[in-house]
Amino acid sequence: MGDAREQGQEARLDGLLREVRRQASCEDGPDVRRVLDWLHRQTGVHVAVVADAAGTVESATAGFPREVLRPLAPLLVRLSEGELASAATQSGALHVRCEAFGPCGPRPVLVVVGHAVPSPETLALTSHTGSVLALLRRAEDGDRIGRVYHDKARQLRFAVLHGLLAGGPLLARRMTTGAVPPLLEAEGLRIHLLRCPTADRDRIVQAHQDPSGYHGTSLMVHCPVFKEHLICLIAEDADGADHDGGRAHGLGETLLRLVHDNPRYALGVSGVQPLTAAAEAYSQAVHALAGAPATPGRVAFYHGRTPLAGVLPQQPALAWARAFLRPLDSISKASADVTRLAVNIPRSGVARLLGLSRNTVTAHLRRAERALGQDLADVRCRAAFQLALALSSTCAAMDADHCQLPPTLPDLLSIEAAAAWAQTVLRPIQPRQRRTLQAWIDANTDAQQAARRLDISRNTVRAHLRATEAALGRDLLTTGAGAYDVVHALDIAAARAA
Repeated sequence: MGDAREQGQEARLDGLLREVRRQASCEDGPDVRRVLDWLHRQTGVHVAVVADAAGTVESATAGFPREVLRPLAPLLVRLSEGELASAATQSGALHVRCEAFGPCGPRPVLVVVGHAVPSPETLALTSHTGSVLALLRRAEDGDRIGRVYHDKARQLRFAVLHGLLAGGPLLARRMTTGAVPPLLEAEGLRIHLLRCPTADRDRIVQAHQDPSGYHGTSLMVHCPVFKEHLICLIAEDADGADHDGGRAHGLGETLLRLVHDNPRYALGVSGVQPLTAAAEAYSQAVHALAGAPATPGRVAFYHGRTPLAGVLPQQPALAWARAFLRPLDSISKASADVTRLAVNIPRSGVARLLGLSRNTVTAHLRRAERALGQDLADVRCRAAFQLALALSSTCAAMDADHCQLPPTLPDLLSIEAAAAWAQTVLRPIQPRQRRTLQAWIDANTDAQQAARRLDISRNTVRAHLRATEAALGRDLLTTGAGAYDVVHALDIAAARAA
């Protein structure tokens, strides 16, 4: 008889372990009610988990008599606060046993109610169930803490990236509150911009994350604007050599392997830039990524090209740029900053990046448009604005000549150096692609309207533009930042032809 009883108890414990395994594998966390129902089926008792000293029932079997809890209130307080570990009492004709579980207070209490005095086997199984619930609860707490940690680490990495893009390494250091990432100790960096399914980003980031929340000497950041982009900042010396024993090289090789193994992935790689030029490195990676899908390995490296701002005569160009941008001094800094961002990022992306509504972003842009006297919904106006920003940045240390009136933009672009620059930009484009590109610009980058003008389908227009992106190495359709060079090059070519 004793052997049969022991075998029955072992079978019950095996069943409890199977239930634990099922609960531990649940993505949504353990289902306490299923564990309590299992205990009821095995013993016939009704069970409840009381979450705190106030008597809050977290979960219970269907037939649990909740009226027994009110007279138990003083006992539940003592159990929850750790004064007692377990207790047995009588409530009318019902036998009640209470057992606290968990390492610290307020501890939940397992309340077991039956019509007969529980057998030793029932008491043992109840105690085991309480221990199992405590372990499942701790595992769930650990998972929750892990999720919170990863969320905070992701936010910190984004703060470092934002600091680098907005103000350079010093601002990025201040944002880390002492937990300075090794990346900020490097001489330079190269940005790898990975395009992958949104669901894959977390898996890739966590696979390479170290205990500090960084990635060794590198940094992997979820792009807040484009959900399929993963921004990877890899530390390198200024001459392009691997940094810190080759770890940066290792992450770069890992990204190349990911793209090789996954047909839906693509990678754009910037040139090596100092930390103070992280924004330029990101822009290069964006342009490289635009051409990556058309390459055999879906990986494209940025090849440096002289920007238009670099070929214009600095003194008159700076005078024009400052005159163009001066009206922004009359509006708030917030509106001016939002407008600068909106030149290279879609409005919806600016809203997500800054945590604003699209209506708020639009209101900031309208203030800037009224001050500038420009319609920034027009691609040619945005191109002029972007050129003015680039000139004011690259020539910031110079003093403009205030004795002469600033030139107009057409006068500024009429020089031979600008014509040679435009010819270099447009040379890789085939005639058919150039016609499509011109129609797309004239239609204010509306592919449907361009298709009507050319009497072709919208898909054909986009296919031509994708081919043009690959030929130019400039992004036209994702952020649209590469369209501004095309606008200026086409306008310069048209003026020369006229």
